[in-house]
Amino acid sequence: MLLHHIIAFLIGYVLDLVVGDPAGFPHPVKLIGMLIDKLDHKFMDWRMSAKTSIRDTEQEVREGIYLCVIVILSTAVTVALLVIFSYKLHPVFGIFVEAILTCYSLAARSLHYESTKVYTKLKNGTLKDARTAVSMIVGRDTDVLDHEGVARATVETIAENTSDGVIAPMFYTALGGPVLGFIYKAINTMDSMVGYHNDRYEFFGSAAAKVDDIANYIPARISAWFMIGACYAAGKEYDQIEALRIFRRDSLKTKSPNAGQTESVCAGALGIQLGGDASYFGKMVKKPLIGDDKRKIQYDDIKRACRLMYLTEAILVILSFLIMWILNLIMH
Repeated sequence: MLLHHIIAFLIGYVLDLVVGDPAGFPHPVKLIGMLIDKLDHKFMDWRMSAKTSIRDTEQEVREGIYLCVIVILSTAVTVALLVIFSYKLHPVFGIFVEAILTCYSLAARSLHYESTKVYTKLKNGTLKDARTAVSMIVGRDTDVLDHEGVARATVETIAENTSDGVIAPMFYTALGGPVLGFIYKAINTMDSMVGYHNDRYEFFGSAAAKVDDIANYIPARISAWFMIGACYAAGKEYDQIEALRIFRRDSLKTKSPNAGQTESVCAGALGIQLGGDASYFGKMVKKPLIGDDKRKIQYDDIKRACRLMYLTEAILVILSFLIMWILNLIMH
């Protein structure tokens, strides 16, 4: 079974590089999102529409925990049954299904595709077009961003998602197959949907946010160190020394224990400054500055950040393959 897992893991990785997430194809994460949305409405709609201003915040926290348990268990059982049933039919079919699930858990090609649309709009289109493109990949208000702000938001998203959209799911998939990979995807999706500090989700989404912090703690740090290593293979445009220095200085500046890990490395490697205050849902949120303002950020930095993402991913793939192959030899 480990050999099957190795083959499926590598095929899934290649499929994500080549195909990514084709438009129009059903995506399992959308089903997870539908479940989260349904539970969100079930637990919270009546509370938000209640006439009384007194809310049972402790109950909201408990219901947020229920959400996490239901979504994680539903995802784990469904994926486990699918994988087991597929391998029962035939090992080749099992490898095929596991490879598809592995591909669906990764987001490198999709992140590259969406960020390239922003790059193209910044280079050849209007600011309005660029704002629209970047709004597809960031949660902040984009209608207040100038050209530099759009480029900065895109680079920040690539840097952060190198960890939670690429390295983390790959790490968990290598460790525990599609089951563990999709448990992580479920956790990450919950955080992206309900893990906000606003009136609706401050208490209900607290469990999802905390679980996401825990799930990303190790992968975020692996991502940062692998990204520093990637700088050595990325070319003269990347400063390895500054990547390490800014990482050591700024990686824990952010409110999240994980978001600053890869952002700080990317900022140092490119010699730019990321972070800073940003508007969310019409409210300005104070955010720390990461990196040194050595030069103005350019739209070409989007391409540079993507190159760093792919090289970071390649390092993990190579190491994962070597570890799994050695384990396979030991077991046989």
